[in-house]
Order: sequence, then structure tokens, then C-alpha cells
Amino acid sequence: MRFTSVLLDLDGTLLNTIPDLTDAVNGMRMEMKLRPLRHDVVATYVGKGSEVLVRRALGDDLDEPLDDERLARGMAIFQRYYHTVNGDKTVVYDGVIEGLKSFRDHGVRMAVVTNKPGEFTEPLLVSTGLAGFFEHAVSGDTCSRKKPDPLPLQHACELLEGLPQHTLVIGDSLNDVQAARAAGMSVVTVPYGYNEGKDVQNLNADAIVSSIDEAARWAKKP
Repeated sequence: MRFTSVLLDLDGTLLNTIPDLTDAVNGMRMEMKLRPLRHDVVATYVGKGSEVLVRRALGDDLDEPLDDERLARGMAIFQRYYHTVNGDKTVVYDGVIEGLKSFRDHGVRMAVVTNKPGEFTEPLLVSTGLAGFFEHAVSGDTCSRKKPDPLPLQHACELLEGLPQHTLVIGDSLNDVQAARAAGMSVVTVPYGYNEGKDVQNLNADAIVSSIDEAARWAKKP
């Protein structure tokens, strides 16, 4: 393979977490006397971490400004609900296991880099059976900045003792592409993720692949 390290996004790339996130968001909204949201709406709010998700979910139909106190209350309620449902309805996307096995069989070192808080990342990797593929998980609270800042990717690359030019990033959103470009890494995207409701065709990625399995095949090309 052309790469010694691969850094993979979590939500929308490895796992479809929208059903659980929607349940947690709607639990929060109903407790705060707001109507529930559809899955496809919540999917457009995902990608920049829990605080942005909650801020967007609360701002959906509020007449009053979203002040810090209301946001903090929403965050606390959302986290309480998400702890109870995290992993319940989450599904591993087709081609993920096959792709991860292919990377592993070729001696590629792998890490997850996500904007999801670590308290949810680790249990989710374990419950979905993916934890064993990864040497490290860099979460949204691991570094001082999240994607699209390159810092989390750079940190993961250092943990894997890799070089940016020999590292491939696999994601589903503009956040992943911008972070990878800033870090000097190659990047491919999958089309089935979230990307805040926008088409990945418009992203400046090296390729669009249909699955993680196809990403592994792409990485073998000279």
C-alpha cells in the first residue's frame, strides 16, 4: 500500500449513529418543551461536535435567543440521554469490516479521529466491535481544537509514528477534507455520510469511494 497510516472519521464514515443521536436530541428537546426533529434534519447538524449539534438542535425553532445558560442546560440533558442510548441503534456501514481487515492485513496502522467526545467514542467502538482495529482514538476533547483544524489529525499521526505524506484520511465531510489538506495528508470521502446535508461531490478530496473496502483498494493503486 502507498500508506503506512490511516485515520478514519467515526460518525457517517464507519458508523451510522444518527438514530441514537436523534433519540438523544429529541429526548432533550421534549424535556425542554420543544417538538421532536426528524432523523434527516438531525443528520444535517452532525459533524462539528456535541456542542454544535445541541446548539443547532435548540436553535431550530426557538423564538428566544440561545443564551449560554440554556445551551449548558441543553448539553447536560443531551449527554444524559445519549449515555443511555449510545450504540443502541448504531449500525456499522457495509464494507467497513472488510476494509479495516484489508488495511490491517497490509500492516497499516489505524486510528479513529472524531469530533465526538471521548466518553462516547470508546464505548461505541467497543459495542460495535471495531475497537480492536484501532491503536488509538482521538476524540473531540483529546486536543485543544477539533476538525476542521488539522491538530487532531497531526496528533493521531504522531501517535501512530507516521508521516503526513504517508497518511491517508477517510471521512465523509468538509471538516475531514479541510483538516487533511491543512495537515498535508491524502484524503478520500464516502458519499453515504452526513456532511451537514451537502453533496460530497463538491469537496476537494483525492477520490470519492463507495465504502471503506473500496478505500483500501484505492490505497493499493500505484
